[in-house]
Amino acid sequence: MVMFFQRQADRISEVYHEYPAAFWRLVGVTFVDRLGGSLLYPFFALYITSRFGVGMTQVGVLFSMFFLSSFVGSMVGGALTDRLGRRNMVIFSLLTTSISSVAMGLVSTLQAFFTVALIGGVFNEIGGPAYQAMVADLLPREKRAQGYGVIRVAFNLAVTIGPAIGGFLAARSYLMLFVSDAVISVITAGLVYFTLPETRPAAVEGAPVETLADTFGGYLHVLRDAAFMGFLGASILMGFVYMNMSTTLGVYLRDVHGVAESGYGLILSLNAVMVVLLQFPITRRIEGLPPMLVMAAGTFLYAIGFGLYGLVSSFALFLLAIAVVTVGEMLVAPVGQAVSATLAPEDMRGRYMAVFGFSFGIPFAVGPLLAGLILDNLNPGLLWLAAFLLGTVAAGIFLVLHRKVQIREATPSYETLPPA
Repeated sequence: MVMFFQRQADRISEVYHEYPAAFWRLVGVTFVDRLGGSLLYPFFALYITSRFGVGMTQVGVLFSMFFLSSFVGSMVGGALTDRLGRRNMVIFSLLTTSISSVAMGLVSTLQAFFTVALIGGVFNEIGGPAYQAMVADLLPREKRAQGYGVIRVAFNLAVTIGPAIGGFLAARSYLMLFVSDAVISVITAGLVYFTLPETRPAAVEGAPVETLADTFGGYLHVLRDAAFMGFLGASILMGFVYMNMSTTLGVYLRDVHGVAESGYGLILSLNAVMVVLLQFPITRRIEGLPPMLVMAAGTFLYAIGFGLYGLVSSFALFLLAIAVVTVGEMLVAPVGQAVSATLAPEDMRGRYMAVFGFSFGIPFAVGPLLAGLILDNLNPGLLWLAAFLLGTVAAGIFLVLHRKVQIREATPSYETLPPA
């Protein structure tokens, strides 16, 4: 038994030393930051409906507006990340988000809450590209998928712990939720300031300073990158499949199969626990495999897993379906971020990561409305048939990209190959 624990300790130490210390500090910062968010966001709908006496339609509108404002924040944040540096944008996002969190807990009208939430959506997402760019800055290309996988483990561990703490606080005062989120954001900003270096590459630091117009005009270069846009298009289709897990799946299971909220919570908990336990081992095993093939395999698992919900009716099979989806998620999430970072030139990494954010921002902004129209007006099973078809199409596009695009560490960061 002692030898077993010694081997495990040696293995953990070996893995730890594979990555720079600054990366592990970033992992810790990510965990603390996400812990604050996971205290609050699962209770948004409950707070809005009880505080302002409105229904889920108004809540749905708010979430759509929040995601739209996050687009603005991501685009601004991506450009300024490349111009002003990663650490500055992360700190700015955390401090402004803390102010908006307290404001949301204090406003007394729905209109004021909408206004603050929209502003908060911009501030919340403005630091997102900087976080993702820091991972790419700190790690070599061959380690990026694993690095993003580690970040996902930290994220899911926070999501596993946060809602339980948030529920305890909400039972006493919703204002405590908002204040706690704000305090954690300020603490995280302090951790970033004192523990993380600026990671913008030295070659970028020494380059001629762009005008502000040139910085934002760089998005035109991103849009002209055929390889990246093809990858983004497939990722958006994939996002329309995945978004069902945290939006429409719970409603479908409740209304069609009579699954209580606790059952849906168990399904989501299985997803989070699998990610915490298996994400890093899986990411290490797929290291070195062609990334577009990994994306195709993971996306097809999405298609199968969500498609199963239209065919099965027992809770055990619902758990099996989410397990299939989660394996797909553990393939595509870290690899997708790594591909996006590698396709990006060093001096445009923030802008590329911002545009890659559309792969989940667009589906989460539009997808719930489209899925709701199917659930409310057609056979609910058609939603899962549509998910299977979209996932299959997206997987096919990734296969085509595998034949056409060779990922490499260079500038330009890709080369288009002749058809095989």
